[in-house]
Amino acid sequence: MESTVTNISLAPHEADDTQPALLFIPDISGFTRFMHENGVRYSRNLIADLLEIIIEANILNMEVCEIQGDAILFYKLGDPPAIDQLVSQCKQIFLDFQNYLRIMERDELMPGPKLSDNKLTLKIVVHYGRISVTQIRDHIKLMGTDVILAHRLLKNSIEGSEYVLLTEGYLNTQDPEAVTQNFEWTQLKEGMNAYDHVGEIRYKYAFLTPLRLLVTDPEVEHSHKQYPNTFPLKDRIKAPVELVLRVIQNYRLKPKWMHRVKSAQIDTKKINRIGTNYLCEMEKGGSIEMQTLQSRVTPEKIEVIEKMANFKMFPNSLIFYYLYEDNEETNVTLEFHYSRVSVGDYFYDYFGRKQIKGFMKASLNQLKALCEQIHQNRKK
Repeated sequence: MESTVTNISLAPHEADDTQPALLFIPDISGFTRFMHENGVRYSRNLIADLLEIIIEANILNMEVCEIQGDAILFYKLGDPPAIDQLVSQCKQIFLDFQNYLRIMERDELMPGPKLSDNKLTLKIVVHYGRISVTQIRDHIKLMGTDVILAHRLLKNSIEGSEYVLLTEGYLNTQDPEAVTQNFEWTQLKEGMNAYDHVGEIRYKYAFLTPLRLLVTDPEVEHSHKQYPNTFPLKDRIKAPVELVLRVIQNYRLKPKWMHRVKSAQIDTKKINRIGTNYLCEMEKGGSIEMQTLQSRVTPEKIEVIEKMANFKMFPNSLIFYYLYEDNEETNVTLEFHYSRVSVGDYFYDYFGRKQIKGFMKASLNQLKALCEQIHQNRKK
């Protein structure tokens, strides 16, 4: 039996103001249990950061309509995105989400139980239908049967907590062979649920669990072969490791060594979040939001991890700084990690990587010069 809504939602609507649109809802699985077991004071900052991670991973340029506790309603008017672009979007959000959790779990400064014990993860509902966009004061409200349907599908009979669900409303706009090809990394299954006042809704779903193999492990050495979306830079700084660490962690010094950063200031809206948040204003306009995720000292090395948001075409990038002491000097390894899932665009695969490599190389050279200058001045 075909979905009742599928038949209605895409039919011509001459008497109303509805428009065709993609509805995309990522939902944090395990949210209620996490809040209950850890309390609001501990949970709110982490959940707020995870919701921002999801928003920043929006490579389809969708609009954010509303945030409802643990879920975000995105929408995009017009023609549906191609299946390869949609799958890339799902991968992007899942990997960014899991990468952030993996690093947070290892942070020794974070209170509370291990995040792995709470099993926070993501499920995503994708639907294509017709919606009415209404302005209520300063807020956008989406209305229509398809909006109700998308929300209802968050409650379904799928046995699992990390998956993407695609309704017939979206799948009927795509070539079935292309759909199959773009889910070769997992298994696409069929499902159906019945809802009051809506009827039977058929859909296909795929578990996102295989993507966990691509999540960055912060405990191991990273190679380009194992993590294609990363590259390292190395140098030797003629200054003590303690000095280099202080320079990296001092946000006020960022404009003196990070390439094309004009000024930096603490983001007071997020001062109580995990780690330190600050905004770097760029010389050519715009800003990068940075957050210190971790600073860890071991007998072998010192490690600092920072997250970069709103950075051109690489949302939610991570910078790993590894500092090794050697005869009162410092060997530095800087790793740039990005989780953008390529959609075959030559610009991102070649030009974008070339640009970010140039940015990081210039930054490392300036960091070296600044640290060595400070060290020489202290010796005088």
